[in-house]
Amino acid sequence: MNSNARRTAVVILNWNGKAFLEKFLSNVVRFSEDDAEVIVADNDSTDDSVEFVQKHFPSVRLIQLEENSGYAGGYNKALEKLNHQYFILLNSDVEVTQSWISPLIKFMDENPKVSACQPKILSWHHRDEFEYAGAAGGYIDKYGYPFCRGRIFNTIEKDHGQYDDAVQTFWASGACMFVRSEVFRKLRGFDESFFAHMEEIDLCWRMKKLNYEIWFYPQSRVYHVGGGTLDKNNPRKTYLNFRNNLLMLYKNLDAKEFVKVKFFRNVADFLAAIRFLFNNSLKDCLAVLKAHIDFNKMKVSVSPSVKNPENTGQQEITGILKQSILFSFYVRKLKKFSDINASKGLKNQALR
Repeated sequence: MNSNARRTAVVILNWNGKAFLEKFLSNVVRFSEDDAEVIVADNDSTDDSVEFVQKHFPSVRLIQLEENSGYAGGYNKALEKLNHQYFILLNSDVEVTQSWISPLIKFMDENPKVSACQPKILSWHHRDEFEYAGAAGGYIDKYGYPFCRGRIFNTIEKDHGQYDDAVQTFWASGACMFVRSEVFRKLRGFDESFFAHMEEIDLCWRMKKLNYEIWFYPQSRVYHVGGGTLDKNNPRKTYLNFRNNLLMLYKNLDAKEFVKVKFFRNVADFLAAIRFLFNNSLKDCLAVLKAHIDFNKMKVSVSPSVKNPENTGQQEITGILKQSILFSFYVRKLKKFSDINASKGLKNQALR
């Protein structure tokens, strides 16, 4: 066991995920035990996940939480019990590979301004393709729509090594996220009002405003099943994504910029709701409308993030597309990240 094992924690937040623990936990232990302590934080599961871990993985530390407070609250409560230098937040439906930890920890050790990073995230079902939730690093456009190197909306690229360079991004995926614990605590962790979805993008944005960096580092790769808790076609997921995206924008943009962005989003999200309706997805249509209603109720009690005086504006932050990803994708027919990047609308910082 090397010194990283005493200062790095792989933390799997589990909720009714026994099937994934059966499939993937042994692999996590096998390829992590020399580099990190493996911990399962159980979010008040109602299946027998806890009993399974206790019986079959006695070396894995188990943290039992008293209630299911979502991804954001669950991780906050679990991580406050730990004193490691680095946290690796890992979904239960991820297959890790040999030597997946050490390259990223070494990179973070050598670059103290890096507060979070992620490996290459590939699809477990289609192993030559990127995975929806993270791919080769995350970005947003000027209106807050997230996309990835290797995935724009539902168009997913095959991995041909085209994104095998380490780059500074806007967000790291919560499916497999390496985080410097000091910065996580400084920002008081995830915003628990999000419950689940978009909380990692909000956290990364807040890190950026404190002049920390988020990176994609391809010398490590993992394979993600995806949709382990909520399928991407679930109306609940639609609701959380639309609501939380608005919360994130409200918190992190200045008031004048938010008004302009919100006007655009009102129109775009209404059109999205209509599209759901015409595609016979009434529940998704209603989820979008409910997201806007609930956001307007919630914003009264949400204090916008304190602005970093050294931050000169949204477009100066690495990883924000200065154009509309909707326009680029649907009108200009730019379907790949490389096409978007070539359009010069994205400030991208490669590894020096």
